[in-house]
Amino acid sequence: MRPVSSLVDVSRIYMKNGCQIICCLYAVSFVSATAVLADEKTISSAGQRLEVHPEQVELRSVGQRYHMLVSLIDRAGLPVDATRVAQFESADPAVVTVRDGQLVAVAPGRTDVRVNVAGQSVTISVVVSGNKPGSVSLRNEVIPILSRQGCSAGACHGSPQGKGGFRLSLRGFDPTLDEATLRGEFFARRVNVLDADTSLLLRKPLMQVPHAGGPRLLANSIAHTVLRNWIAEGRHTDAATAPSCVGLMLHPPSGRQLNRDVARQQFLAIAEFSDGSFRDVTDLAVFTTSDAGVAAVSADGLVERADDTARGQTAITARYLDQMETSFLTVVSETTGFTWPDPAESNFVDQLVHARLKQLEYVPSRRTPDGEFLRRVYLDVTGLLPPTDVTQSFLADVSEQKRTSLIDELLASSEHAKFQTLQWGDTLRIRKASISSPGVFKFYRWLVRAFEQNMPYDQFAGELLTASGSSFENPPVNYFRTAASTNDCTESTAQIFLGARLECAKCHNHPHEKWTQDNYYGLAAFFNRIQRDATLRKDEIFVSVADTGEVTQPRTGEKMKPWLPGQGDIQIADDADRRVVLVEWLTSPNNKLFAEVEVNRLWRSVMGRGIVDPADDFRASNPPSNTELLNALAEDFVKHNFDRRHILRLILNSQTYQRRSEANLSNGGDDRFFSRYTRRLLTAEQLLDAICDVTMVPESFSGLPSGIRATQLPSPDFGKDFLTVFGQPVRTSVCQCERSDDLNLSQALQIANGSYVHGKLTNGGSRIRQLLNAGRSIREIVAESYLAAFCRVPTAAESNAAVSFIRAPGERSVEEKLEDFYWALLNSNEFLFQH
Repeated sequence: MRPVSSLVDVSRIYMKNGCQIICCLYAVSFVSATAVLADEKTISSAGQRLEVHPEQVELRSVGQRYHMLVSLIDRAGLPVDATRVAQFESADPAVVTVRDGQLVAVAPGRTDVRVNVAGQSVTISVVVSGNKPGSVSLRNEVIPILSRQGCSAGACHGSPQGKGGFRLSLRGFDPTLDEATLRGEFFARRVNVLDADTSLLLRKPLMQVPHAGGPRLLANSIAHTVLRNWIAEGRHTDAATAPSCVGLMLHPPSGRQLNRDVARQQFLAIAEFSDGSFRDVTDLAVFTTSDAGVAAVSADGLVERADDTARGQTAITARYLDQMETSFLTVVSETTGFTWPDPAESNFVDQLVHARLKQLEYVPSRRTPDGEFLRRVYLDVTGLLPPTDVTQSFLADVSEQKRTSLIDELLASSEHAKFQTLQWGDTLRIRKASISSPGVFKFYRWLVRAFEQNMPYDQFAGELLTASGSSFENPPVNYFRTAASTNDCTESTAQIFLGARLECAKCHNHPHEKWTQDNYYGLAAFFNRIQRDATLRKDEIFVSVADTGEVTQPRTGEKMKPWLPGQGDIQIADDADRRVVLVEWLTSPNNKLFAEVEVNRLWRSVMGRGIVDPADDFRASNPPSNTELLNALAEDFVKHNFDRRHILRLILNSQTYQRRSEANLSNGGDDRFFSRYTRRLLTAEQLLDAICDVTMVPESFSGLPSGIRATQLPSPDFGKDFLTVFGQPVRTSVCQCERSDDLNLSQALQIANGSYVHGKLTNGGSRIRQLLNAGRSIREIVAESYLAAFCRVPTAAESNAAVSFIRAPGERSVEEKLEDFYWALLNSNEFLFQH
C-alpha cells in the first residue's frame, strides 16, 4: 500500500501578542459515532472480517488530518460501512491523535493506530514526516474551497461576466485568473492581510454584509478557516515548484451496495500529486450523485439511501480541481417474500439483464404475443407496419423458429437499410441547406448502400472521417460540409463516435466530465488542416488536407499538438493526414468506447432507451444502467468485426426485447433496467407511414418518385407539416435530442381534428372503399382493420361493439360510420405507440 497523506493542514499555528495560538481547521467534522450508518446490533451481527483503508498513512506536516474508511465484511462477503461506529486508539498520542474519526499529526515520528469495531480490530501504521504546520495552498486548497462552496459555479462568480464585479474561473479551471482576481484585483480590496476577519471574501459569504448569493460559509467551518488562514498568512501565491494534482481516486470503488439495514456509505477522495504524495481531499472535493431519487450524497461524501423504497444504481462523483472520479453504488430493496421466477434466457443479453433485475428484485414482464411482436419488430427494424397478409401468415405459423426467421428476413431487407439511413441522416445532418440538393441525394444513396452491404462500423467511421476529394464523386466528403469548421468537426466527431458532448470544454474545463479545455483543442488539432474549396461545378466542394496549420488554445495562446484520450500528445509528420492517425486510434479494438457508443445506439434504436441514456452522452456522471451488459455487447461487437446486424440480431432474439411493455406488480417502478419493453410514441415518419398503410392512401412528396415512404426520405426538406408537428428534426445538430418525442397539444389536435387524417379517411381510394367495393362484410372489415392497425384480430367484444356501432340505424351512412371507426383506431394509444 502506498503512503497517503492529507492535503489540508487543519491546525495552523500563529503568534499573536506573544502567545502561540492553534487554529483548528476542521471545526465541522464527521458526526460522532452515535450517528451510525447502521445500528450497532446490525454491525455486530454482520461482521466477519474488518478492513481499513488505507493500511498505512504518511502525514507530511503537523496538523494534517486523514479520514479512515472502515468496513466489515459480512457472511456473504459483502462490505458494510462501519466508518462512523469505529473506535480509534493511538499507541502514541504525542505523534498522532484521533479526533472525530480522523488521524491528526501532532509531532514527527511513527506509531500505530488500532481500529476497533464489534469486537474486531485492525492496526494501521502512521508516519508523521514533517515537523511543522504547512502553509495554505492557493491552488490546491483555496480555489477548491471556492468551487466546493459554489462561489465559482456558472450561476455565480464563475459566469463569464462574474457577479457584482467579482469574477472567478468556472470551477477553478483557470487558476492564473483566480490568483490575479483574489490577490490583486481592485487593489486587493477583497482581502485584508492585517485583519483577515474583515476581508470581504469572508464577510460576504458569512452574511456579515449583504451578499446576493446568500450564506455560503459557516463561521469556523473548514471552508471558512482555509480562506481565513490563507489571508492571514499574507494571501501568498504558490511557489513555482509546488506540487500539482495529477490524479484522483475515490474510495470505496464501484460495487458497494445499500439496503434497508445498511443505508449509508462514506466515501473518501484521495488526490495524487506531482511530487509523488497522496493526500486526503475529502474536505475539499465536490461530491455529486447522478440520481438523488436512489441515493443522496452530502458535502462530506456521506451517501444515504433516498428512502426505504428506493432501488437502482447511482454514480457518486468526486471533483477536485480538474480531476474527476466516479464510483457506482447499487441500492437494493430486499423485499420480504421476493422469489425470482427464473425466466427463460435466449443469450447473454438475457443473462446479464436478469442478473441486474434479480439484484434489484424486479420480476420481468411476460413474453409479448406474436401479433404485438410482429408489429414491434417491423417498426423497430424497418419503420413500417407489416402488410395484413404477412400478419395473417405469421399468426398462423406454428413453428418455433418463426420469430428468428422473421428477424433475419427484416435485417436483410432494403427497408431496413433505408430506415437505418433515416436515423443516421439525422445524426449526420443531411439537408439541402448544408450540403445542397445534389449532395443530399448522393450522400443518402451512399448510406443506403453501406447499410445494404452491412459495411463494418469501423470501416464506416473511417470512410467518413478520412474522406477527401469531390463531394459529388466521394459522398462521405459531405461529412465535412455539415461539420463546416474545426470546432464543429471536433464536437460532432466526439459526440457521434465517442458519446462525448464537448461544447462546454471549448471555453473552459467541462464541469461534468474529465475533458479539459486543452483536451478540446488537442482533439481539434486533427481537423484544423482540412480545406474546403469550391469547384467550377455548382454546389460541389473539394476537401483536402494542408501540410501546415495549428490550433491555438485561446486562453493560454499555446499551439496545441494533436491529443488523444489515454494517449496524450501525438507526434505526426507534417505531410501526414492527421485524421488517419485519429481513425486508427478511434477504431482500434482496444478503444472500448468506440464500440460501446455504437452498441448503445443500436440498443436504443430497438429498445427505446439506451443502456447509457441519452445515448450520445457518455460521462462518468451518467452511468450505464447495466455496465456488464454494455461491456459484453461491445466485446461481442469487436469480436464479430463491428457487424451491426449481428448486434441487432442478438438483441432482437433476446427475451429482453420480446417482453410485454405492460408492467406487472413488481416492475412498475422500473424505467431503466429493461424488465419490460419501453413504450414510446411512434416517430413522425413512422406515424405518417402507418396512417398511410392503415388507410391504404399513399403519401406523395414533391420532388421525389412515387412510392417513397416517409421513413425513406433523404432529408426533412421533402417533409410535411404533419412531420414537423410530430417532432421531425430539422437536422441542425448531431444531438439525438433534436428529434422531439414529447407529447403536446398540437399533436393531439392534428390526429383528432386535423385535415391530414380526415383527408385519408374520406379519400375515395381508401381501404374502407376498397373493402366495401369488394363486397366484404362489416365484421370482415373490422377484422382486417385490426390486423392492419394492431397486427391482431379483435376480441369478440371489440368486434361486436364495432359492428353494432356501424350497423346502428341513423342518418349517417355506413361509409361515414366506418370513417368514425377508423378515426377511433388511429387515435388509440395502441396505434400511436410502439409497444
